[in-house]
Amino acid sequence: MKIVDISKFEDSVVLYFDTSNTTINAYTLASTLVSIADAAKAANSSINAGHNIEIIVEALGEGSFKAKISAVYTTSKNIFSSQLVAGVIIGLLSNYIYERVFSLDDSIKVEINTDEVIINKGDERIVVPRKVYDATREAEKNPKFVQSIERTFQAIENDPDIKGFGFSETMDSGRPKVMLLRESIILAAGEVVLVEGVRIIPEVVELQILKAILERGKRKWEFMWRGIKISAPITSQSFYNEFFNHDITIAPGDSLEVKLLINQVKNEDTGIYVNKSYEVAEVYKHIPRLKQVPIENV
Repeated sequence: MKIVDISKFEDSVVLYFDTSNTTINAYTLASTLVSIADAAKAANSSINAGHNIEIIVEALGEGSFKAKISAVYTTSKNIFSSQLVAGVIIGLLSNYIYERVFSLDDSIKVEINTDEVIINKGDERIVVPRKVYDATREAEKNPKFVQSIERTFQAIENDPDIKGFGFSETMDSGRPKVMLLRESIILAAGEVVLVEGVRIIPEVVELQILKAILERGKRKWEFMWRGIKISAPITSQSFYNEFFNHDITIAPGDSLEVKLLINQVKNEDTGIYVNKSYEVAEVYKHIPRLKQVPIENV
């Protein structure tokens, strides 16, 4: 059994790039580090309000190629700052990346216990502290976090010399026990999926509500998006759960920050893909319509 214990990744982790030699393209390394740093900041903003985080590179090494990163927290001057949830962000990043790639396998099994969550795929196992698992669920609601992780995948995808990617505890740990293969990372990137000749492009966008359908199902809402009117069902069950729990109130003119699936078909004469239909797969944020407040004379 190959086991990765996420609890070992508290304040630092080693990024392991499986390359054909001991070097790495500078642009690939820079893009990966920047996107992971952006993901860490987005996650931290969701979990540690009132605290800032910086991701620093401590060391580079041969590995194939290794880069050790660490999280450094500072407290902003905000009297309403919540207590810092330390030792979570680095583990959260690695956990989400493992989860995202593992989710492609239908045989994956998840055991949720009081103190830890165990993710099994074949002879590979990821052991996640419960507080890290719960923090991951909170962070993934932030579209900036998800987009930054996708850029990490894209940086790896764009460099054919990288055969795999993983996480190690220290610079001396050697090859990670669980490696994420290049092919799986490309599939997890979520840029473009072809299904029966239809190209599906996921994109995080803001939609303005024209007509709401406040019941579960496939009936289509009406939105304004980039100056055009579109119709799309909302298939996110968590969104409807929040609505029926009265956590959010919808009104015309409000906006939603969402993951929009754009279904395109190819025009055989021109070879150009044309938008055919839309689906709102996830709702990340409800944005109430701004109301004008009259200015009273002083």
